[in-house]
Amino acid sequence: MAVTDTVSLPAARSTAPTKGRLARFARFVRRHPNIAIGALILTLIVACSALAPLIAPYDPDAINPAERLKPPSAAHLFGTDAFGRDVLSRVIWGGRISLVVGLTVALFSVGIGLAIGLVAGFSRIADAVLMRVMDAMMAIPGILLAIALVALTTASIETVVFALVIPEIPRVVRLVRAMVLSLREQPFVDAARAVGTRFHMILIRHIMPNTVAPLIVQATFICAFAILGEAYLSFLGVGLPPPTSTWGSVIAEGRKVFGLAVWVVLFPGLFLGFTVLSINLIGDGLRDILDPKLSRRQ
Repeated sequence: MAVTDTVSLPAARSTAPTKGRLARFARFVRRHPNIAIGALILTLIVACSALAPLIAPYDPDAINPAERLKPPSAAHLFGTDAFGRDVLSRVIWGGRISLVVGLTVALFSVGIGLAIGLVAGFSRIADAVLMRVMDAMMAIPGILLAIALVALTTASIETVVFALVIPEIPRVVRLVRAMVLSLREQPFVDAARAVGTRFHMILIRHIMPNTVAPLIVQATFICAFAILGEAYLSFLGVGLPPPTSTWGSVIAEGRKVFGLAVWVVLFPGLFLGFTVLSINLIGDGLRDILDPKLSRRQ
């Protein structure tokens, strides 16, 4: 009996942390179902796109006229388009471009907007100049500016990213500037000035960390908008050139045969919609967690 008790105690201790983590995870899911649902949907879509070479049943660009406009079946789960290409394969491969565009636009927009917003909010002279430039950029509709930039340059993923980043920067700048204007009057900033802390160190050490939480939420919404923006540009014919598969280009090509083959538009539209929905759910959940007023109510 003594030996049995000695062996069972370490086993009980090893399972206790696992049960504790599972309990915390279950409690987190109950308190923040938006994040859990959004993360689950987004993880599945990202996994499908990342594993496209392994799980896509066909070459997304392989044309097969004998199989054109075939309805969903065992051979083609999402049917085929007007060129006989497998819609499922095109949707899976198209997600890679759309997701990369969304993530890249969010990172560049937040990074550039944060740098400009910090300087504009902390320096009155820079604020007078930079914010007038941002106001002029915001006066132009974002999608029209993106279309003009893409139309004037060579169509590529870099051009699409650049065209979508430019309209988002002023929105991030205004958000960061508003936070910096309130933070620069706080006692901890006055204390940093009193001890001789340099301007750039005050921004990096004391101001910037306090802007991270709202920027994380803003980045999720920018990512969702960028995925939609790429779809808009591809749908209008000024996105990535064919035969590159994106959700927007698949929908654009499918609209010509929508009356005969609704599945060509339906499935990429569902993937696009669920991706944007999942990102927005994550953003709403993060806002609830990071907002002190909302977190106290939970």
